[in-house]
Amino acid sequence: MPKRFVVAASEFPDLPRFPVNFELAEALTVASQQLHETSTPHSTLRTAVRLAVHLMPGAEHAGISVIERGDRLRTLAWTDEVVRSAESRHTGGDGRGHWDQLWHSPVARITDSEADDGWDVLSALGLRSALSLRLRADKRRLTVLTAYARKPGVFDEDATRIGRLFTAHVSIALDSATVREQLTEAMHTRDLIGQATGILMERQGIDAAAAFDSLVRASQRENVKLRELARRIVGTHNTP
Repeated sequence: MPKRFVVAASEFPDLPRFPVNFELAEALTVASQQLHETSTPHSTLRTAVRLAVHLMPGAEHAGISVIERGDRLRTLAWTDEVVRSAESRHTGGDGRGHWDQLWHSPVARITDSEADDGWDVLSALGLRSALSLRLRADKRRLTVLTAYARKPGVFDEDATRIGRLFTAHVSIALDSATVREQLTEAMHTRDLIGQATGILMERQGIDAAAAFDSLVRASQRENVKLRELARRIVGTHNTP
């Protein structure tokens, strides 16, 4: 099953309706189009952090990270090195309460890193405010978009609401890109196995069913995935 990056509609029960705001609607529409034009999940993530800085009020830097149980944090996309530095220095004790909130709530905010305990890493880098928004959560890991600013108290309720609307678009685009990538990979795998089966038919003088059975048995015997074994056969056959 494909990994899903969808933010459920049930996570927005307290989100009031925006007043008619054509600039915001237009900005979200353009952002959504750009996200859906990306070809892979990784390019979607890179586009999302860039758009977050332009769309979310007060945001100067942004990153998307995976947080696993035990507070292991891995940054997947970032706008600049200050984000990577901030998140790479995260340890289990630094701001643990902030990340822990996201297991139970879609939003966590840091109002002022110089005043909040446990955020010396951020304040040392000149980052005073942070807004983390959950993109995906399961029992083992979170996928989170975090916006940063150099001034304290930047991310108010309006910024949070806009951020949550934006992350809903990001989540849908990520889900779509993931499905496309998996379908493409499945097609490539099918073609590769077909080529390997044809090579075995030619070499051994057997029919397609027998060639495929031979491929499966070899895969099990060598404890190698069928796709990898097929790639080896095709690669050897094509090498002069």
